[in-house]
Amino acid sequence: MGAQLEISARRPFRLRTSACVWTAVLLLLCVAMVLDTKAVRIGSPEDARVDAFSAEAYGKKAFAPIRALIEKAAVDAPMLAQALAVDKAAAGETYGKPGSVGPIFPVRFTGTVGEGRAGIFTVVVDGLPQGLQLRVQTGPALNGTEVRDATGTVAFGQFTNQIDYQDAGSALNNEVKAQVLGTLDRDTLTGKKVDVIGVFQLINPSSWLVTPVRLGVQ
Repeated sequence: MGAQLEISARRPFRLRTSACVWTAVLLLLCVAMVLDTKAVRIGSPEDARVDAFSAEAYGKKAFAPIRALIEKAAVDAPMLAQALAVDKAAAGETYGKPGSVGPIFPVRFTGTVGEGRAGIFTVVVDGLPQGLQLRVQTGPALNGTEVRDATGTVAFGQFTNQIDYQDAGSALNNEVKAQVLGTLDRDTLTGKKVDVIGVFQLINPSSWLVTPVRLGVQ
């Protein structure tokens, strides 16, 4: 009976000792975490956000040189159509840049604007073969990454990840909307003559959807 009382008396002491040990361990961990934490001032060189990719800044910086390259390489639409009809692969190598589903071409033309729907207008251009439909997207929404990919100077390896690469394409489209299409009156566009320099990806040889980098209304 005396032995049982002795064992019972020892158990609370052991429990108290174990609890103290774990409390001390947790306290040491908290102290270590505090010592390992470094306060970073916003905007300082240590601030990770300083080096974060800004799509807006990229678009504003990159659009002008990309547009200049597109303008320099742009091919007259009738000439490009003829080259594609003769040898599509050769035309892609000569005038275009590789794209995900087809080559991307820089093109220039003057034509008369037809009917539009959702900001996409047909343009009748003299010298194009019968059956070839040429359309220009004028916003407010712009689809595709042809402006980003048209020159071959923008590559995925220049960006940290796929999201930044995609955002770069969207940022360039935003510059098209701001700098090229910002003052365009779509409601009165039908029937007018336009001068266009832009890019398109050859998906359907009978239908070109051009994203303009220059658009002038006569």
